[in-house]
Amino acid sequence: MSTSDSADFTGSDGFAPLGDGFADPADPGNRPARLAVGVVGTGRVGPALGAALQLAGHRVVAASGVSTASRRRADALLPGVRIVTPPQVLAAADLVLLTVPDDALADLVAGLASTGAVRPGQLVVHTSGAHGVAVLEPATRAGALPLALHPAMTFTGTSVDLARLAGCPFGVTAPEELRPVAEALVVEMGGEPEWVPEGVRPLYHTALAHGANHLVTLVAQALELLRTAGVAEPGRLLGPLLGAALDNSLRSGDAALTGPVARGDAGTVRRHLAQLSTVSPDIPAAYRAMARATAQRALANGTIDEASAAALLDVLNEESN
Repeated sequence: MSTSDSADFTGSDGFAPLGDGFADPADPGNRPARLAVGVVGTGRVGPALGAALQLAGHRVVAASGVSTASRRRADALLPGVRIVTPPQVLAAADLVLLTVPDDALADLVAGLASTGAVRPGQLVVHTSGAHGVAVLEPATRAGALPLALHPAMTFTGTSVDLARLAGCPFGVTAPEELRPVAEALVVEMGGEPEWVPEGVRPLYHTALAHGANHLVTLVAQALELLRTAGVAEPGRLLGPLLGAALDNSLRSGDAALTGPVARGDAGTVRRHLAQLSTVSPDIPAAYRAMARATAQRALANGTIDEASAAALLDVLNEESN
């Protein structure tokens, strides 16, 4: 793909070329041309990003959604926008947001390309964290300009998401000549671009999912245990502790570890497991798995010695039998 391809969607108010590339996307004078935007998939992400682009001066002209909930989200965040089929979205748009589940993306792109819906010079953007631009290859062969822009944030599908986009990191993958364009679009949505090479895109997404998704499960389990213990407002009790732990761990990594594993208190861990076995059928396994991982990291970090780690692992193995 050449930079001449990129010129297909710029106008007099678009990027000013700098030799073999584009001007700095952070410069307010180098904004992309005003684009007709289409959204394929009106789940939680698509309408929010479409609304953000609209606030930046672009125009959302069409969207596709199947379920009643998705159509309601489109009505709320993109009022007045036509709900049509995916091929009709592509026919109307210069920039197409493909905001569908990861596992549905490849088939969607292949299907749209096979029907001739993709136009040369059209920006085709997906928001999947798990994929780079290779998944867009059928569209690229049809002349599309492929971008992968993944907002590293959880979405509610409401107007709250627009405020959360301010400063939100986006994992950006694109052909090198389109990198300034991708970064500029992210900046226009209020985000901060973070370049992610194609080959490490799956690892990037694994890291985010492991951290964010499993954190939700961990917090939900802790809330459940506190309710069982009779705490009327478990979130109020847990919130400050978890907030401090998250902040400390982001700053200091393994060095932020506190609690019985960090102290090598195998007896306390044994008592924890005894309590868990009386109140929950599934939480003990999660506790053991996390405690093992924590003990191993604490040993590697020098927080505990080998004897303490061995004692902890003995207790965890004993309780799992």
